[in-house]
Amino acid sequence: MSAVEHTRDYEGWLAAQIPHPLVAADLAFKHSVMSDADTPFPFFRATYYLWVKRWAAGAGELADAPTVLAVGDTHLENFGTWRDGDGRLCWGVNDFDECDELPYTHDLVRLAASVRFAKRGGSLKVKLPDACERILTGYRETMEAEGRPFVLEEHHPELRGMAMAADREPKKFWAKLTKLLRLPEADPPPTARAALAVDRPPGLTDFALRPRPEAGVGSLGRPRYVALAEWRGGWVCRETKATAPPATAWALGKDVACRTGEAVGAAVRSHDPFYRQTDGWVARRLAPRSSKIELDLLEEVNVNRLLSAMGAETANVHLGTPLVAAAVLADLNRRPAGWLLESARRFADLIERDRVEWRTAPG
Repeated sequence: MSAVEHTRDYEGWLAAQIPHPLVAADLAFKHSVMSDADTPFPFFRATYYLWVKRWAAGAGELADAPTVLAVGDTHLENFGTWRDGDGRLCWGVNDFDECDELPYTHDLVRLAASVRFAKRGGSLKVKLPDACERILTGYRETMEAEGRPFVLEEHHPELRGMAMAADREPKKFWAKLTKLLRLPEADPPPTARAALAVDRPPGLTDFALRPRPEAGVGSLGRPRYVALAEWRGGWVCRETKATAPPATAWALGKDVACRTGEAVGAAVRSHDPFYRQTDGWVARRLAPRSSKIELDLLEEVNVNRLLSAMGAETANVHLGTPLVAAAVLADLNRRPAGWLLESARRFADLIERDRVEWRTAPG
């Protein structure tokens, strides 16, 4: 099947998995993003379902690696910050929509492939062999240490500097988010309303409910809502997004439910008390320091250190699978030099072919 046919089939499958209509305007926007002629990274981000099809057909010996509860959709923009229960600023994987049981190699190859796409789009200046080395170093060291949470207080000053960048300043953040108030009032399903209400500030009952169109890339089309309010001198926001089984369920014909809550709860980290999966929705707090970090901010830190941290955080997630460290380290030790580089190039080439096919398809 072609990339166009796979896309049509996947979206039909996704519509059957969610008991609420997909947002047609967001799907149309996603398709336009996929057709962007200048930057390949958005197509890569938007088409995880194609990635898992290519992985299923071409993983070969990569698929023989120990299995973990993996992120699935690992890439450079799937990292962000949040405040933990003690108010500390933390950094790590931001989105677990596609988590599933996969060989640990999967997340590392996809992360490295995302570096190649970002580099080709001019968003990152790093040699892919160096990037693969740094990712593997961070991953191995953290697996050996059995986890190293990223709390950006007295440690990790470069990550903290990126998290506190001007583009994430509260005034700018809220100016952008409160533009949603110009949209008509939303009427979320009762389960979505309940998800938005779980962690409201005490005594606050009057939220403005709005859709959140054109947010994210890979999850575009899923219903997504925000609850906004001014409370005790400033803005507060809660967001909820419809959950679905991971794309691996479609690609591999698996019967598996969404495991977002399980994966984020098991990862080695200081947890975000607002991030939770509930009754068909995933809910979270949105705030200036509680959101993903965009690609254009990644160059504000030492790229090698950043990639090492991303490899380390991938290990933190994988270590949520009990007693997996020894098996993963033994498997890493038997793999030949250059395996990650070769694999990242090979799968990036496959997705690039899909992108060319998508952009040149009639209509």
